[in-house]
Amino acid sequence: MTACLAGVGLTATASAATDPYGYYYDDYDTVVDVTEAGADDTGTESITPVLDELRGDDTLLVFPEGEYYMDEQFRFTGFDNFGVVGENATLIPANYHDFDGPQYRLFRLGVAYSPGGQLRFEGFDVDQTAPETGIRTIEAYAADRLEVRDVTINGYHDSGTWGPGLFNVTDPDGRGIVERFRAPDGGAWVNDTPNAGNRWRGPIGIEANENRGRLEFRRCGLGGFPNNGLYAAGGDGTIIVHGGLYRNSNGANVRVGGRDSEIRWPTVEVDSTRPEDVSQRGIRIENGRNIEIYGAAVEITAPKPTSHAISVMNTCDSARIDTTRLQLQGSEVNHGIVISPECGEATIVDTEITHETAGGYPLWIRDSDSAGQVLAEHLTISGRAGDGGGFRDGIRCERDDCRFSHVDVTQHGRDGVDRNAIVNTGADLTVYQSELRASQYPYIDLGSGTLVRDSTLESSADHEAVCLYSSSTNPTFKKNRLVGGIRDLGASGVTTWENTYE
Repeated sequence: MTACLAGVGLTATASAATDPYGYYYDDYDTVVDVTEAGADDTGTESITPVLDELRGDDTLLVFPEGEYYMDEQFRFTGFDNFGVVGENATLIPANYHDFDGPQYRLFRLGVAYSPGGQLRFEGFDVDQTAPETGIRTIEAYAADRLEVRDVTINGYHDSGTWGPGLFNVTDPDGRGIVERFRAPDGGAWVNDTPNAGNRWRGPIGIEANENRGRLEFRRCGLGGFPNNGLYAAGGDGTIIVHGGLYRNSNGANVRVGGRDSEIRWPTVEVDSTRPEDVSQRGIRIENGRNIEIYGAAVEITAPKPTSHAISVMNTCDSARIDTTRLQLQGSEVNHGIVISPECGEATIVDTEITHETAGGYPLWIRDSDSAGQVLAEHLTISGRAGDGGGFRDGIRCERDDCRFSHVDVTQHGRDGVDRNAIVNTGADLTVYQSELRASQYPYIDLGSGTLVRDSTLESSADHEAVCLYSSSTNPTFKKNRLVGGIRDLGASGVTTWENTYE
Protein backbone atom coordinates (compact mmCIF):
# COMPACT_ATOMS: atom_id res chain seq x y z
CA MET A 1 0.00 0.00 0.00
CA THR A 2 1.17 3.52 -0.81
CA ALA A 3 0.32 6.83 0.83
CA CYS A 4 -0.94 9.80 -1.16
CA LEU A 5 0.98 13.07 -0.81
CA ALA A 6 4.09 11.81 0.95
CA GLY A 7 4.16 12.74 4.58
CA VAL A 8 0.42 13.46 4.85
CA GLY A 9 -1.20 10.15 3.93
CA LEU A 10 -2.22 7.17 6.03
CA THR A 11 -0.96 3.64 5.76
CA ALA A 12 -2.80 0.53 6.86
CA THR A 13 -0.07 -0.46 9.29
CA ALA A 14 -0.26 2.91 11.03
CA SER A 15 -4.04 3.14 11.37
CA ALA A 16 -5.87 -0.12 10.91
CA ALA A 17 -5.69 -1.07 14.60
CA THR A 18 -7.57 2.06 15.73
CA ASP A 19 -9.40 3.25 12.64
CA PRO A 20 -12.97 1.86 12.30
CA TYR A 21 -12.42 1.69 8.55
CA GLY A 22 -8.85 0.38 8.74
CA TYR A 23 -9.89 -3.01 7.45
CA TYR A 24 -10.83 -1.30 4.15
CA TYR A 25 -7.33 -0.01 3.49
CA ASP A 26 -6.11 -3.10 1.68
CA ASP A 27 -8.82 -2.45 -0.93
CA TYR A 28 -7.05 0.72 -2.14
CA ASP A 29 -3.63 1.62 -3.47
CA THR A 30 -3.87 5.07 -1.90
CA VAL A 31 -5.36 6.08 1.47
CA VAL A 32 -5.49 9.75 2.47
CA ASP A 33 -6.28 11.53 5.72
CA VAL A 34 -7.96 14.61 4.23
CA THR A 35 -7.02 16.82 7.18
CA GLU A 36 -3.33 16.02 6.78
CA ALA A 37 -3.76 16.92 3.12
CA GLY A 38 -5.09 20.36 4.10
CA ALA A 39 -8.86 19.97 4.59
CA ASP A 40 -10.21 22.17 7.38
CA ASP A 41 -11.96 20.13 10.11
CA THR A 42 -13.41 23.06 12.05
CA GLY A 43 -16.31 23.82 9.69
CA THR A 44 -14.81 27.18 8.70
CA GLU A 45 -13.33 26.77 5.21
CA SER A 46 -14.72 24.83 2.27
CA ILE A 47 -13.02 21.47 1.76
CA THR A 48 -14.08 20.93 -1.86
CA PRO A 49 -10.90 22.43 -3.40
CA VAL A 50 -8.80 20.02 -1.34
CA LEU A 51 -10.96 17.05 -2.36
CA ASP A 52 -10.59 18.04 -6.00
CA GLU A 53 -6.82 17.75 -5.62
CA LEU A 54 -7.01 14.39 -3.86
CA ARG A 55 -9.41 12.48 -6.05
CA GLY A 56 -7.92 9.58 -7.93
CA ASP A 57 -8.60 6.00 -8.85
CA ASP A 58 -7.98 3.27 -6.29
CA THR A 59 -8.13 5.94 -3.59
CA LEU A 60 -9.84 6.08 -0.19
CA LEU A 61 -10.41 9.50 1.39
CA VAL A 62 -10.63 9.32 5.18
CA PHE A 63 -12.31 12.08 7.20
CA PRO A 64 -11.25 12.03 10.88
CA GLU A 65 -13.66 13.30 13.53
CA GLY A 66 -14.45 16.93 12.88
CA GLU A 67 -16.69 19.33 10.96
CA TYR A 68 -16.26 19.81 7.22
CA TYR A 69 -17.83 22.74 5.40
CA MET A 70 -18.79 22.41 1.73
CA ASP A 71 -20.00 25.25 -0.49
CA GLU A 72 -19.66 23.55 -3.86
CA GLN A 73 -20.05 20.12 -5.37
CA PHE A 74 -17.33 17.45 -5.40
CA ARG A 75 -17.56 15.46 -8.66
CA PHE A 76 -15.69 12.31 -9.66
CA THR A 77 -16.81 9.95 -12.43
CA GLY A 78 -15.49 7.09 -14.49
CA PHE A 79 -13.32 5.63 -11.72
CA ASP A 80 -12.71 1.92 -11.12
CA ASN A 81 -12.46 2.02 -7.32
CA PHE A 82 -13.02 4.96 -4.99
CA GLY A 83 -14.09 5.47 -1.39
CA VAL A 84 -15.01 8.24 1.03
CA VAL A 85 -15.36 7.38 4.73
CA GLY A 86 -15.85 9.41 7.88
CA GLU A 87 -14.84 8.66 11.45
CA ASN A 88 -17.62 10.49 13.35
CA ALA A 89 -17.27 13.22 10.74
CA THR A 90 -19.90 15.90 10.13
CA LEU A 91 -20.54 17.56 6.78
CA ILE A 92 -21.89 21.13 6.90
CA PRO A 93 -23.44 22.42 3.68
CA ALA A 94 -23.47 26.12 2.85
CA ASN A 95 -26.88 27.66 2.64
CA TYR A 96 -28.69 27.89 -0.66
CA HIS A 97 -27.59 31.45 -1.42
CA ASP A 98 -23.89 30.86 -0.68
CA PHE A 99 -23.52 27.57 -2.51
CA ASP A 100 -21.20 27.94 -5.53
CA GLY A 101 -22.19 26.40 -8.85
CA PRO A 102 -25.09 23.95 -9.24
CA GLN A 103 -27.08 24.05 -6.02
CA TYR A 104 -27.85 20.36 -6.20
CA ARG A 105 -25.48 18.10 -4.28
CA LEU A 106 -22.38 17.73 -2.11
CA PHE A 107 -20.97 14.55 -3.70
CA ARG A 108 -21.56 13.49 -7.30
CA LEU A 109 -19.84 10.13 -7.68
CA GLY A 110 -20.39 8.58 -11.08
CA VAL A 111 -23.03 9.55 -13.64
CA ALA A 112 -25.29 7.43 -15.81
CA TYR A 113 -23.04 7.68 -18.86
CA SER A 114 -19.77 7.34 -16.88
CA PRO A 115 -20.44 5.40 -13.67
CA GLY A 116 -17.87 4.32 -11.16
CA GLY A 117 -16.86 0.68 -10.95
CA GLN A 118 -16.76 0.18 -7.17
CA LEU A 119 -17.80 2.92 -4.76
CA ARG A 120 -17.82 3.17 -0.96
CA PHE A 121 -19.32 6.11 1.01
CA GLU A 122 -19.75 5.71 4.77
CA GLY A 123 -19.79 7.24 8.20
CA PHE A 124 -21.11 10.82 7.98
CA ASP A 125 -23.55 13.02 9.82
CA VAL A 126 -24.83 15.91 7.72
CA ASP A 127 -25.77 19.07 9.63
CA GLN A 128 -28.63 20.80 7.82
CA THR A 129 -30.10 22.38 10.93
CA ALA A 130 -29.27 25.93 9.80
CA PRO A 131 -31.93 27.60 7.61
CA GLU A 132 -31.91 26.83 3.88
CA THR A 133 -29.04 24.34 3.96
CA GLY A 134 -30.89 21.29 2.62
CA ILE A 135 -29.10 19.70 -0.31
CA ARG A 136 -28.49 16.26 -1.81
CA THR A 137 -25.71 14.64 0.20
CA ILE A 138 -24.72 12.03 -2.37
CA GLU A 139 -25.63 11.05 -5.91
CA ALA A 140 -24.01 7.79 -6.94
CA TYR A 141 -23.87 5.58 -10.04
CA ALA A 142 -21.75 2.41 -9.83
CA ALA A 143 -21.52 -0.47 -12.28
CA ASP A 144 -20.08 -3.28 -10.15
CA ARG A 145 -20.40 -2.52 -6.45
CA LEU A 146 -22.05 0.32 -4.52
CA GLU A 147 -21.75 0.51 -0.73
CA VAL A 148 -23.28 3.37 1.27
CA ARG A 149 -23.59 3.07 5.05
CA ASP A 150 -24.21 5.10 8.18
CA VAL A 151 -25.22 8.46 6.76
CA THR A 152 -27.58 10.58 8.86
CA ILE A 153 -29.01 13.90 7.68
CA ASN A 154 -29.99 16.11 10.61
CA GLY A 155 -32.34 19.00 9.93
CA TYR A 156 -35.25 19.90 7.68
CA HIS A 157 -34.51 19.88 3.97
CA ASP A 158 -35.76 23.42 3.41
CA SER A 159 -33.80 24.79 0.42
CA GLY A 160 -35.93 23.25 -2.32
CA THR A 161 -33.01 21.38 -3.96
CA TRP A 162 -32.89 17.69 -4.78
CA GLY A 163 -33.47 15.25 -1.92
CA PRO A 164 -30.77 13.64 0.26
CA GLY A 165 -29.73 10.62 -1.81
CA LEU A 166 -29.81 9.15 -5.31
CA PHE A 167 -28.36 5.68 -5.97
CA ASN A 168 -28.24 3.42 -9.03
CA VAL A 169 -26.37 0.28 -10.03
CA THR A 170 -25.87 0.55 -13.78
CA ASP A 171 -24.85 -3.02 -14.73
CA PRO A 172 -27.39 -5.88 -14.55
CA ASP A 173 -24.76 -8.01 -12.80
CA GLY A 174 -23.81 -5.27 -10.32
CA ARG A 175 -24.84 -5.13 -6.68
CA GLY A 176 -25.36 -2.35 -4.21
CA ILE A 177 -26.33 -1.76 -0.61
CA VAL A 178 -27.51 1.44 1.06
CA GLU A 179 -27.58 0.73 4.79
CA ARG A 180 -28.70 3.06 7.58
CA PHE A 181 -29.12 6.08 5.32
CA ARG A 182 -31.46 8.30 7.31
CA ALA A 183 -33.15 11.66 6.85
CA PRO A 184 -35.75 11.62 9.64
CA ASP A 185 -36.67 15.32 9.54
CA GLY A 186 -38.07 15.27 6.00
CA GLY A 187 -38.26 18.12 3.54
CA ALA A 188 -40.24 21.23 2.65
CA TRP A 189 -42.56 21.74 -0.28
CA VAL A 190 -40.67 23.70 -2.91
CA ASN A 191 -42.93 26.74 -2.74
CA ASP A 192 -41.90 27.19 0.88
CA THR A 193 -38.21 27.39 -0.07
CA PRO A 194 -35.87 29.85 -1.83
CA ASN A 195 -36.08 27.57 -4.89
CA ALA A 196 -39.82 28.19 -5.31
CA GLY A 197 -41.12 27.79 -8.84
CA ASN A 198 -38.14 25.76 -10.09
CA ARG A 199 -39.27 22.24 -9.21
CA TRP A 200 -42.43 20.19 -8.91
CA ARG A 201 -43.52 19.55 -5.36
CA GLY A 202 -40.05 19.36 -3.83
CA PRO A 203 -37.43 16.78 -2.85
CA ILE A 204 -37.63 13.00 -2.90
CA GLY A 205 -36.15 11.31 0.16
CA ILE A 206 -34.17 8.55 -1.58
CA GLU A 207 -34.30 8.06 -5.34
CA ALA A 208 -33.24 5.01 -7.40
CA ASN A 209 -35.13 5.16 -10.67
CA GLU A 210 -32.41 4.06 -13.11
CA ASN A 211 -31.25 0.93 -11.32
CA ARG A 212 -30.36 -2.06 -13.49
CA GLY A 213 -28.63 -4.34 -10.96
CA ARG A 214 -29.53 -5.57 -7.48
CA LEU A 215 -29.80 -2.70 -5.02
CA GLU A 216 -30.72 -3.15 -1.37
CA PHE A 217 -31.93 -0.50 1.08
CA ARG A 218 -31.40 -1.87 4.58
CA ARG A 219 -32.67 -0.22 7.78
CA CYS A 220 -32.99 3.21 6.18
CA GLY A 221 -35.24 5.92 7.57
CA LEU A 222 -37.10 8.91 6.12
CA GLY A 223 -39.38 11.59 7.45
CA GLY A 224 -42.01 13.37 5.37
CA PHE A 225 -40.90 14.43 1.89
CA PRO A 226 -43.22 16.13 -0.62
CA ASN A 227 -42.37 13.99 -3.66
CA ASN A 228 -42.26 10.39 -2.33
CA GLY A 229 -40.08 8.91 0.40
CA LEU A 230 -38.12 5.96 -1.00
CA TYR A 231 -38.77 6.13 -4.76
CA ALA A 232 -37.22 3.18 -6.60
CA ALA A 233 -39.72 2.29 -9.30
CA GLY A 234 -38.19 3.37 -12.60
CA GLY A 235 -35.44 0.83 -13.32
CA ASP A 236 -35.59 -2.76 -14.54
CA GLY A 237 -33.22 -4.14 -11.90
CA THR A 238 -34.07 -5.64 -8.51
CA ILE A 239 -34.82 -3.49 -5.47
CA ILE A 240 -34.70 -4.94 -1.95
CA VAL A 241 -36.11 -2.90 0.93
CA HIS A 242 -35.23 -4.56 4.23
CA GLY A 243 -36.54 -3.02 7.44
CA GLY A 244 -36.42 0.70 8.04
CA LEU A 245 -38.89 3.40 9.07
CA TYR A 246 -40.67 5.56 6.49
CA ARG A 247 -43.02 8.31 7.62
CA ASN A 248 -45.42 10.94 6.29
CA SER A 249 -44.23 11.41 2.71
CA ASN A 250 -46.56 12.71 0.05
CA GLY A 251 -47.14 10.44 -2.92
CA ALA A 252 -45.91 7.20 -1.39
CA ASN A 253 -43.63 6.40 1.51
CA VAL A 254 -42.14 3.32 -0.16
CA ARG A 255 -42.50 3.14 -3.96
CA VAL A 256 -40.86 0.17 -5.66
CA GLY A 257 -40.71 -1.48 -9.08
CA GLY A 258 -38.36 -3.79 -10.95
CA ARG A 259 -38.03 -7.55 -11.45
CA ASP A 260 -38.18 -9.85 -8.42
CA SER A 261 -38.09 -6.90 -6.04
CA GLU A 262 -38.83 -7.36 -2.33
CA ILE A 263 -40.11 -5.12 0.43
CA ARG A 264 -39.38 -6.97 3.66
CA TRP A 265 -40.18 -5.91 7.24
CA PRO A 266 -40.45 -2.13 6.81
CA THR A 267 -42.47 0.06 9.14
CA VAL A 268 -44.53 2.75 7.43
CA GLU A 269 -46.36 5.41 9.44
CA VAL A 270 -48.59 8.27 8.36
CA ASP A 271 -49.56 10.30 11.40
CA SER A 272 -49.04 13.85 10.14
CA THR A 273 -50.39 15.67 7.10
CA ARG A 274 -49.45 19.09 5.75
CA PRO A 275 -51.91 21.31 3.87
CA GLU A 276 -50.16 20.60 0.55
CA ASP A 277 -50.20 16.81 0.96
CA VAL A 278 -52.75 15.20 -1.34
CA SER A 279 -52.04 11.48 -0.99
CA GLN A 280 -49.74 9.71 1.48
CA ARG A 281 -49.81 6.09 0.42
CA GLY A 282 -47.98 3.57 2.53
CA ILE A 283 -46.48 1.21 -0.08
CA ARG A 284 -46.87 1.48 -3.85
CA ILE A 285 -45.60 -1.21 -6.23
CA GLU A 286 -45.44 -0.82 -10.02
CA ASN A 287 -43.39 -1.21 -13.19
CA GLY A 288 -42.28 -4.76 -12.55
CA ARG A 289 -43.02 -8.43 -11.99
CA ASN A 290 -42.79 -10.83 -9.07
CA ILE A 291 -42.75 -8.02 -6.51
CA GLU A 292 -43.18 -9.24 -2.94
CA ILE A 293 -44.20 -7.39 0.21
CA TYR A 294 -43.37 -9.49 3.27
CA GLY A 295 -43.66 -8.64 6.95
CA ALA A 296 -44.60 -4.99 6.40
CA ALA A 297 -46.32 -2.94 9.11
CA VAL A 298 -48.30 0.02 7.75
CA GLU A 299 -50.12 2.35 10.13
CA ILE A 300 -52.10 5.28 8.76
CA THR A 301 -53.83 7.48 11.33
CA ALA A 302 -53.95 10.92 9.67
CA PRO A 303 -54.68 10.33 6.00
CA LYS A 304 -55.78 12.48 3.17
CA PRO A 305 -58.21 10.61 0.89
CA THR A 306 -56.57 8.03 -1.42
CA SER A 307 -53.80 7.40 1.09
CA HIS A 308 -54.14 3.65 0.59
CA ALA A 309 -52.01 1.44 2.79
CA ILE A 310 -50.85 -0.64 -0.21
CA SER A 311 -51.37 0.16 -3.90
CA VAL A 312 -50.73 -2.50 -6.54
CA MET A 313 -50.57 -0.40 -9.69
CA ASN A 314 -51.59 -1.19 -13.27
CA THR A 315 -47.98 -1.71 -14.39
CA CYS A 316 -47.31 -4.45 -11.84
CA ASP A 317 -47.39 -7.79 -13.67
CA SER A 318 -47.44 -9.95 -10.54
CA ALA A 319 -47.34 -9.34 -6.81
CA ARG A 320 -47.44 -11.13 -3.46
CA ILE A 321 -48.37 -9.62 -0.08
CA ASP A 322 -47.43 -11.93 2.79
CA THR A 323 -47.42 -11.71 6.61
CA THR A 324 -48.30 -8.03 6.53
CA ARG A 325 -50.18 -5.91 9.06
CA LEU A 326 -52.20 -2.85 8.11
CA GLN A 327 -53.90 -0.44 10.51
CA LEU A 328 -55.98 2.45 9.18
CA GLN A 329 -57.74 5.04 11.29
CA GLY A 330 -59.01 8.58 10.90
CA SER A 331 -61.79 10.85 9.78
CA GLU A 332 -61.23 10.51 6.02
CA VAL A 333 -62.31 7.82 3.57
CA ASN A 334 -59.37 5.49 2.97
CA HIS A 335 -58.72 2.03 1.58
CA GLY A 336 -56.39 -0.76 2.68
CA ILE A 337 -55.07 -2.85 -0.24
CA VAL A 338 -56.09 -1.61 -3.68
CA ILE A 339 -55.54 -3.89 -6.68
CA SER A 340 -55.59 -1.69 -9.79
CA PRO A 341 -57.61 -2.72 -12.86
CA GLU A 342 -54.79 -3.65 -15.25
CA CYS A 343 -52.29 -5.25 -12.88
CA GLY A 344 -51.59 -8.96 -13.24
CA GLU A 345 -52.02 -11.72 -10.72
CA ALA A 346 -51.83 -10.91 -7.02
CA THR A 347 -51.63 -13.10 -3.92
CA ILE A 348 -52.43 -11.97 -0.37
CA VAL A 349 -51.44 -14.42 2.39
CA ASP A 350 -51.37 -14.37 6.22
CA THR A 351 -52.25 -10.70 6.35
CA GLU A 352 -54.28 -8.62 8.84
CA ILE A 353 -56.14 -5.40 8.07
CA THR A 354 -57.67 -3.30 10.84
CA HIS A 355 -59.83 -0.67 9.16
CA GLU A 356 -61.40 2.16 11.19
CA THR A 357 -61.74 5.12 8.83
CA ALA A 358 -64.76 7.18 7.79
CA GLY A 359 -65.33 4.77 4.94
CA GLY A 360 -63.48 2.67 2.43
CA TYR A 361 -62.66 -0.87 1.44
CA PRO A 362 -60.02 -2.80 3.40
CA LEU A 363 -59.49 -4.80 0.19
CA TRP A 364 -60.56 -3.37 -3.17
CA ILE A 365 -60.05 -5.51 -6.27
CA ARG A 366 -60.98 -3.07 -8.98
CA ASP A 367 -63.00 -3.76 -12.12
CA SER A 368 -60.76 -5.30 -14.75
CA ASP A 369 -60.43 -7.28 -17.96
CA SER A 370 -57.16 -8.74 -16.66
CA ALA A 371 -56.86 -12.52 -16.65
CA GLY A 372 -54.59 -12.40 -13.60
CA GLN A 373 -56.17 -14.12 -10.62
CA VAL A 374 -56.33 -12.48 -7.21
CA LEU A 375 -55.93 -15.03 -4.43
CA ALA A 376 -56.44 -14.22 -0.74
CA GLU A 377 -55.67 -16.89 1.88
CA HIS A 378 -55.67 -16.52 5.66
CA LEU A 379 -56.65 -12.87 5.39
CA THR A 380 -58.23 -11.22 8.46
CA ILE A 381 -60.20 -7.97 8.15
CA SER A 382 -61.64 -6.24 11.23
CA GLY A 383 -62.39 -2.83 12.71
CA ARG A 384 -65.33 -0.46 12.74
CA ALA A 385 -65.48 1.91 9.78
CA GLY A 386 -68.07 4.28 8.38
CA ASP A 387 -69.79 4.40 5.01
CA GLY A 388 -68.34 7.66 3.68
CA GLY A 389 -68.41 7.96 -0.11
CA GLY A 390 -70.57 4.85 -0.32
CA PHE A 391 -67.52 2.68 0.40
CA ARG A 392 -69.03 0.25 2.88
CA ASP A 393 -67.65 -3.20 2.05
CA GLY A 394 -64.90 -5.19 3.71
CA ILE A 395 -63.90 -6.73 0.38
CA ARG A 396 -65.04 -5.21 -2.90
CA CYS A 397 -64.36 -7.78 -5.63
CA GLU A 398 -64.87 -6.51 -9.18
CA ARG A 399 -62.48 -8.84 -11.06
CA ASP A 400 -63.21 -12.27 -12.51
CA ASP A 401 -61.75 -15.57 -11.26
CA CYS A 402 -60.79 -14.48 -7.75
CA ARG A 403 -60.41 -16.94 -4.89
CA PHE A 404 -60.77 -16.33 -1.15
CA SER A 405 -59.78 -19.16 1.17
CA HIS A 406 -59.76 -19.09 4.98
CA VAL A 407 -60.73 -15.43 4.96
CA ASP A 408 -62.12 -13.89 8.16
CA VAL A 409 -64.02 -10.64 7.55
CA THR A 410 -65.85 -8.77 10.33
CA GLN A 411 -67.59 -5.52 9.38
CA HIS A 412 -69.84 -4.25 12.15
CA GLY A 413 -69.59 -0.55 11.28
CA ARG A 414 -69.12 2.46 13.51
CA ASP A 415 -72.05 4.25 15.10
CA GLY A 416 -74.64 1.91 13.63
CA VAL A 417 -73.41 2.14 10.04
CA ASP A 418 -74.38 -0.71 7.73
CA ARG A 419 -71.36 -2.45 6.22
CA ASN A 420 -71.04 -5.65 4.21
CA ALA A 421 -68.33 -8.28 4.42
CA ILE A 422 -67.92 -9.15 0.71
CA VAL A 423 -69.57 -7.62 -2.35
CA ASN A 424 -68.86 -9.39 -5.64
CA THR A 425 -69.54 -8.03 -9.12
CA GLY A 426 -67.16 -10.33 -11.03
CA ALA A 427 -67.44 -13.80 -12.51
CA ASP A 428 -66.33 -17.13 -11.06
CA LEU A 429 -65.47 -16.04 -7.53
CA THR A 430 -64.74 -18.83 -5.03
CA VAL A 431 -65.10 -18.34 -1.27
CA TYR A 432 -63.92 -21.34 0.75
CA GLN A 433 -63.79 -22.08 4.48
CA SER A 434 -64.26 -18.45 5.45
CA GLU A 435 -65.95 -16.50 8.25
CA LEU A 436 -68.01 -13.54 7.07
CA ARG A 437 -69.79 -11.30 9.58
CA ALA A 438 -71.28 -7.86 8.99
CA SER A 439 -73.78 -5.34 10.30
CA GLN A 440 -75.59 -5.54 6.97
CA TYR A 441 -74.98 -8.47 4.60
CA PRO A 442 -72.08 -10.86 4.97
CA TYR A 443 -72.20 -11.58 1.24
CA ILE A 444 -73.75 -9.68 -1.70
CA ASP A 445 -73.59 -11.03 -5.23
CA LEU A 446 -74.12 -9.10 -8.46
CA GLY A 447 -71.83 -11.28 -10.58
CA SER A 448 -71.93 -14.74 -12.11
CA GLY A 449 -70.71 -18.22 -11.35
CA THR A 450 -69.94 -17.66 -7.67
CA LEU A 451 -69.19 -20.60 -5.41
CA VAL A 452 -69.39 -20.19 -1.62
CA ARG A 453 -68.73 -23.34 0.39
CA ASP A 454 -67.82 -24.59 3.87
CA SER A 455 -68.17 -21.08 5.30
CA THR A 456 -70.07 -19.24 8.04
CA LEU A 457 -72.04 -16.11 7.09
CA GLU A 458 -73.83 -14.11 9.78
CA SER A 459 -75.32 -10.63 10.07
CA SER A 460 -75.33 -8.83 13.42
CA ALA A 461 -78.48 -6.87 12.51
CA ASP A 462 -80.94 -9.62 11.60
CA HIS A 463 -80.26 -9.36 7.89
CA GLU A 464 -79.94 -12.45 5.78
CA ALA A 465 -76.54 -14.07 5.34
CA VAL A 466 -76.64 -13.60 1.56
CA CYS A 467 -78.24 -11.00 -0.70
CA LEU A 468 -78.55 -11.91 -4.40
CA TYR A 469 -79.40 -9.10 -6.83
CA SER A 470 -81.16 -9.67 -10.13
CA SER A 471 -77.86 -9.45 -12.03
CA SER A 472 -76.54 -12.46 -10.13
CA THR A 473 -76.45 -15.60 -12.29
CA ASN A 474 -75.63 -19.18 -11.35
CA PRO A 475 -74.41 -18.64 -7.78
CA THR A 476 -73.77 -21.81 -5.76
CA PHE A 477 -73.81 -22.24 -1.98
CA LYS A 478 -72.64 -25.58 -0.56
CA LYS A 479 -72.25 -26.82 3.01
CA ASN A 480 -72.34 -23.35 4.59
CA ARG A 481 -73.81 -22.03 7.81
CA LEU A 482 -76.11 -19.28 6.55
CA VAL A 483 -77.61 -17.44 9.52
CA GLY A 484 -80.85 -15.85 8.34
CA GLY A 485 -80.83 -17.61 4.99
CA ILE A 486 -80.69 -16.04 1.52
CA ARG A 487 -82.43 -12.92 0.26
CA ASP A 488 -83.08 -13.45 -3.44
CA LEU A 489 -83.97 -10.30 -5.39
CA GLY A 490 -84.32 -12.06 -8.73
CA ALA A 491 -81.10 -14.01 -9.26
CA SER A 492 -81.13 -16.81 -11.80
CA GLY A 493 -79.73 -20.32 -11.58
CA VAL A 494 -79.27 -20.38 -7.80
CA THR A 495 -77.90 -23.68 -6.42
CA THR A 496 -77.92 -24.59 -2.73
CA TRP A 497 -76.71 -27.87 -1.23
CA GLU A 498 -76.40 -29.07 2.37
CA ASN A 499 -76.41 -25.61 3.92
CA THR A 500 -77.45 -24.98 7.53
CA TYR A 501 -79.96 -22.19 8.11
CA GLU A 502 -80.47 -20.66 11.55
